[in-house]
Amino acid sequence: MFAVIFRAKAGEQDASYAEMVGRMRDLAFSKYGCIDFIAVTEGEQEVAISYWPDEQAIQAWKNDPEHALAQQAGREKWYQSYTVQVVEVKREYSF
Repeated sequence: MFAVIFRAKAGEQDASYAEMVGRMRDLAFSKYGCIDFIAVTEGEQEVAISYWPDEQAIQAWKNDPEHALAQQAGREKWYQSYTVQVVEVKREYSF
């Protein structure tokens, strides 16, 4: 299993942002096999972690045309900056 960690400094997040986030989340689950998605915001900082079965699913998601438009809007207006990390989950513990 792999995880994508998205860390961002928020910019102008309007109603179109909330709509796009919902659409992208639905697309990630329905078309690309996203396993789970968690996002939190504290002040200007946003952290989102999504879990994926493999790197191919992550790459397909990254290259999706609709997602590319969302990424462009993110760079132009919704975020001041962001960092994306792709990591492999080596172990998992639960309680």
